[in-house]
Amino acid sequence: MSNSPVVTTSYGDVVGVFEEDLSVFRGIPYAAPPVGDLRWQSARPHEGWAGIRSAENYGPSALQPFVPGGSPILGEHGSPPFDEDCLSLNIWTPSADDKRRPVLVWIHGGGLLIGSGNIPYYAGDTFAKNGDLVVVTINYRLGALGYLSGMGDRQNLWLDDQAVALRWIVDNIEAFGGDPNAITLLGQSGGALSIGGLVQHPTSRGLFHRAILQSIPLGIEFQTPSEAFERTRKLAALLGHDDVEALRNEPGERLVEGSLGVLNDNAAFGNWPLAFLPVIDEDSIPVHPLQALAESDVELLVGWTEDEASFAFALDPQYADTSQSQVLDWLGSEGEEALGIYGAYTSSGRSTPKEVLSGVVSDNLFRRSALDLVEKRAVDAPVYAYEFRLDSPAFDGRLGATHCLDLPFTFNNVDKWSGAGFIQGIEEVVFERIGTSMHKAFISFVVTGDPKHEGFAWPKYTSEQGELLLIDQNIRVGTEVGRPWQSLDGSRPS
Repeated sequence: MSNSPVVTTSYGDVVGVFEEDLSVFRGIPYAAPPVGDLRWQSARPHEGWAGIRSAENYGPSALQPFVPGGSPILGEHGSPPFDEDCLSLNIWTPSADDKRRPVLVWIHGGGLLIGSGNIPYYAGDTFAKNGDLVVVTINYRLGALGYLSGMGDRQNLWLDDQAVALRWIVDNIEAFGGDPNAITLLGQSGGALSIGGLVQHPTSRGLFHRAILQSIPLGIEFQTPSEAFERTRKLAALLGHDDVEALRNEPGERLVEGSLGVLNDNAAFGNWPLAFLPVIDEDSIPVHPLQALAESDVELLVGWTEDEASFAFALDPQYADTSQSQVLDWLGSEGEEALGIYGAYTSSGRSTPKEVLSGVVSDNLFRRSALDLVEKRAVDAPVYAYEFRLDSPAFDGRLGATHCLDLPFTFNNVDKWSGAGFIQGIEEVVFERIGTSMHKAFISFVVTGDPKHEGFAWPKYTSEQGELLLIDQNIRVGTEVGRPWQSLDGSRPS
């Protein structure tokens, strides 16, 4: 133990491990276990511990559906073991000294139902080593245990968890060599959406100063508490209960099983189903995250992929024979209007009905609202943007530039993504060229607020110029971003 890094935190001492010139601390609790009477309660302070606690191994991931091997497209999405006692974080630091390095906090996505800060994909070693950063990844409650409405003292417990984790980081990160006044949040998909909550959450607002939003799904539905409670009733009914109070006595694993039933109950043609949804409420998310992000003083970098939704449709047998008439019916518009929308998407390069469907869903959930955020933000504050267009050759090229495909380049750690089918066929030289540049740009943004670095230009997005980074086989600055949704005239089918 004398040869291992030891740090004193507000809850007690922890001992980590040295790994490749880094000090690494895993599984540090940032709150009390949310079990027993604390299930469906906002995160409480940990009671602490005596002596030195081992931080060599990851803590449990949040309870969630899990299939060994994960998705054939995305690969691993969870990291066993799983437990209700999941409120822990992991830290990678060049040294637990007094240097006060910039801090990068990663918030994972996963459809509000799956995911983990422990997944090897998201290890903080590359950012810590290449950027001299302190990197933190967190675990927080998911699915029914984090999103269920009407069972506890507050809505949006998942967001409360993250806010408590962020408070712990601010209070303790200096002991790990980090600067509590230089925190950047990095989130993808549901993790990016979380940042839209954290900028307005009463206990986290003002605790971070920069944010990188990847594939933020601002187009999803946000519910009222009463609407969200209907899904609580649905979960109880699926588990055989007339009274939602019976859910308190259900094992966590049964709640996970029931959540899959709620997910399936919300599935429909062309729908990206979610078991549970965020709630707009006065206490944690008072306004839509798009508005909160646009009006915040947090410096922003925003990015998306060109074909976000393709992974949900490309390999699903039920969409193999999707017809034009099905898509026209789904669009919900009349006659010539529906044909006009359909034509706008075929003109943008979507050659089959399934590709049109995928394109509309991609735009409605991700691209359209992300660009809306960038344009609103650019009016009176600096913002940087990118569109990731590099197509995956895997699965006969059916995925295009799909959801999550920018992540191996972001972390510059393609060697850890061997189980993800969507990277197959991408040449090593492309990973080296694109990954190195993206990774350095993100580090530069964390350190300076500007993603440009030596030999690499990335202008601010402005309403007049509309310049953003276009990432394909090469990286260039451009303005030609397709907006076929303009033909929707405000209609957003779901």
